[in-house]
Amino acid sequence: MTRVMVVEDDEDLRVAVSAALRAEGLRVDAAPDLASADRALAGGDFACVVFDRMLPDGDSLDYVHARRSAGWSVPVLFLTARDALADRVAGFEHGGDDYLVKPFSVAELAARVGNLCRRSGARPTVLRHADLEVDCARREVRRGGVLLTLSAKEFAVLEHLVARVDQAVERGELIEHCWDSRTDPTANVVDVVVRRLRRKLGEPELIHTVRGRGYLVGTP
Repeated sequence: MTRVMVVEDDEDLRVAVSAALRAEGLRVDAAPDLASADRALAGGDFACVVFDRMLPDGDSLDYVHARRSAGWSVPVLFLTARDALADRVAGFEHGGDDYLVKPFSVAELAARVGNLCRRSGARPTVLRHADLEVDCARREVRRGGVLLTLSAKEFAVLEHLVARVDQAVERGELIEHCWDSRTDPTANVVDVVVRRLRRKLGEPELIHTVRGRGYLVGTP
C-alpha cells in the first residue's frame, strides 16, 4: 500500500487531509511538527510527503532543502497561506515538487498527491496473476475481464498480495503496509478484509491461507 505523510500543525486540517488521502486508498502517517516527521521518515518508506510551510519548530522549506542536499528524493508537496510568486518559486527552489495555496480543495490535494506518488514509482502499472488484473494507477481490479467493486482497504490488501505472488505474507506485514499507525495490530482486521475479497473474487479461490504464516496469492 502506498504510504504518504502529512506534516501539519493545525489538528483539524491534519485530520481532514489525512482522511481524504485514506479515502483514496493511501496509507497515511501524520505529524504535527518537523521533529516528529523526521523520526517517522527515518524509519519508513514514503511515496510522498505533504508539508505545511510554517511549523512550530521551523519552516519546512529549510528542512526539505537540507534533506535534498543529503540526497533525499521523496516527492514533496508544500501547503501554505503564502500565495506570492516569490514564495511559490522559493518552494520549488528548495526542493518542492508541488505547491498548493490555502484554502484549497481536499479533492485537488488528493489528486496532486496521487500524481506525485505515481511519479515516485511507488506503484507498478498493472499486476497480473491467472485471470486477475490489478491496475494500480487506475485502482481497478478485473477478474476474467469483469470489473470488480472493491473498497479502498480491499484493494490495498489485494494489491500487496498480488505484488508478492507465490510468497506467504504475514498478517503483520499486511497491517504494516495497508493500515496506518492508528490500527490495533491485534485486531482481526486482516481476516475480515480477506473474507470479503474471497467472496468478491469468486471461484476458483485465489487467496490461500498458509497456516501459521498468513495469506498467499499463487500456488499454495
